[in-house]
Amino acid sequence: MDTLQIILVLGERFGLMVGVVFLLMTITPVQRMNFIRVEPRSRTVMVMLLFGMLGILGTYTGNSVFQSVANLRAMVVITGGLFGGPLVGIGAGLIAGMHRILTDLHGFSAWPCGIATAWEGLLAGLVSMWLREKAMSGRIAAGLAIIGETVHMLLLLLLSRPFGEAVELVRLIAPPMLLVNSVGAALFVEVINIFSRDRERRESLHAQIILDIANLSVSYLRSGLDRQTAEATAEIIHQRVGVAAVAITDTRNVLAHVGKGDDHHLAGCEIRTNATRRVIQTGEPVFLHTARAIGCNHAGCPMTSGVIVPLSKDGEIVGTLKFYGSAEQPLNSTLFEVAKGLGNLFSTQLELEDIQVKEQMLAHAEIRRLQAQINPHFLFNSLNTITSFCRTNAEKARELLMDLSLYMRRNLDLSRGFIPLNEELEQVRSYLAIEQARFGDRVCVDMDIAEDCEAWPIPPLIIQPLVENSIRHGVLALEQGGTVRVTAARNNGHMEVTVSDNGVGMDDETLGKVLGHECVDSRHDGIGMRNCLSRLEHIYGPKFSPEVNSAPGQGTSILLRIPDRN
Repeated sequence: MDTLQIILVLGERFGLMVGVVFLLMTITPVQRMNFIRVEPRSRTVMVMLLFGMLGILGTYTGNSVFQSVANLRAMVVITGGLFGGPLVGIGAGLIAGMHRILTDLHGFSAWPCGIATAWEGLLAGLVSMWLREKAMSGRIAAGLAIIGETVHMLLLLLLSRPFGEAVELVRLIAPPMLLVNSVGAALFVEVINIFSRDRERRESLHAQIILDIANLSVSYLRSGLDRQTAEATAEIIHQRVGVAAVAITDTRNVLAHVGKGDDHHLAGCEIRTNATRRVIQTGEPVFLHTARAIGCNHAGCPMTSGVIVPLSKDGEIVGTLKFYGSAEQPLNSTLFEVAKGLGNLFSTQLELEDIQVKEQMLAHAEIRRLQAQINPHFLFNSLNTITSFCRTNAEKARELLMDLSLYMRRNLDLSRGFIPLNEELEQVRSYLAIEQARFGDRVCVDMDIAEDCEAWPIPPLIIQPLVENSIRHGVLALEQGGTVRVTAARNNGHMEVTVSDNGVGMDDETLGKVLGHECVDSRHDGIGMRNCLSRLEHIYGPKFSPEVNSAPGQGTSILLRIPDRN
């Protein structure tokens, strides 16, 4: 057999090897290698065995030439070394090399071939360790194959005897093995790269779908798992994922079913499928490939496959998310992964429900603390003022009593969540009426509120404490008094509320105490301002922290930026 015939035979066998590799790449355990170098020993051993077995296959797909074998081992072990590093490279090389020696123990080329195979795997592994991710290149693989097979030929000449036969063997097999193994190694590496890029693309698509659904559904499941939130969430998923139907259940009933089968998988009814009950009991996601496995007892059910993943909260199963496939819209492993990702995400959102409840309780507790510090002295001073007017101006005293009643009623109502701005400003006006009756012309107020801001939702007890702080610690500290100005206007999609005064202002040390939330005397250092700052930052995040500007003799200005909750 001449050199050209050997090249043609190895080329044909190379096609067979590539077909085997493509087939292996479709097997789930091989896909889970994720086509990246990994450190766990169990994964390293698995990769080593895989490439070692492929190396042995490279020997069997070779061509017998002059009491030896022109083979494809080199392209396999070099790829294994580049892919898995030195351990995988030397391991795969030893497996394939020892097999070559043991199957032809007394052959004159067995030992040189076995040693060369181990050397090629180790060389590729060392290059991989040096170049890391850049090592998975077709050019590098081809270059290593040329170097490795050149050393292989030299070992044949040095170790094989009789020397004349070794020379004749190298003359016949060197060109084919250098050519086919270098081209084969380059193509083998590119095959792995293709599968790697395809996996990354699919994972990116998974992430994009999950994030899109998460962005649209986050406001629903954080409110809890009920029929309303489940139906809205299922509708969002069904519109964006190509499945026949989407269902969400609690542990007993179907909360929502959108898509095919909605004539008998009815929201509000008891769970029909045995598979769903098993998932609730075991907490393990399942992929059901047949209608029988789904276990629906309705004769006309169109579902032919299903994916069921559990939804958990505080470690307990609270429901399931289900994808259904039909003959026209079958499910696949990609949709199974999407469902599992959404199940984990929704479970996290359900956990946030408890956090949200706790935050609301803390907010009410904070309001109670603020009221306890504001109300007693204000109530005492207000009653004294009203008492004095009872002797001189009964009508004025009556108006002040109505203002005090309105102020206290709203101040004590903790059931309110967010309230319209104009409702908060009514409370401010009630407070100001009492303070102006008490201090007369020393307290002046100017309000400029845009009409499109009056219904803007804000947390209660946000503006009134700031106005009180401006009066008590700002304008009343001046003998002649001063003016408090409140403005509200839209700006860049937010509402900006400014509470400013032309009072005594604060120096940097005092302002630092307020902004730093230091523990100071609430009677002299503006508890209202500190509470407002911390509450707004807690509710809206650091991006919406109030801005405070103040200087001695120039007054104080506080800017609140409040986003729209609609």
